[in-house]
Amino acid sequence: MSDAPQKKKPSRQQVFTLLVEVGRKDGDGLPKDATGAALMIYASGVDEAEAVRETVAILKQADMNPLDVSGYGTLDERLAEGHDIADEEKDLMARALAENSVIVAQMTPFFGDDEPA
Repeated sequence: MSDAPQKKKPSRQQVFTLLVEVGRKDGDGLPKDATGAALMIYASGVDEAEAVRETVAILKQADMNPLDVSGYGTLDERLAEGHDIADEEKDLMARALAENSVIVAQMTPFFGDDEPA
């Protein structure tokens, strides 16, 4: 076995913006009167499918009840579509990539008639 330093493979990870709708579940941490919530998430993965799988798995571990996931693409894809992305969002995306993690950037609870149709 050689003591020569190994070349680190460049990461194929990317960060995807996901919108996850969650329903109620005991212990989910949502406000008492909420019927569910929308979570804006930045998740790393080699592709969007992996980012979605990891996100759903982590939310389930956190006693959340993911119902629907919508993908909005990578930072480059969003910029190409003309999205205005704040520096704070870019910083969170960079953190998700550096930590190979899932970051919940925003949670909006639904109350009664607030749920999307």
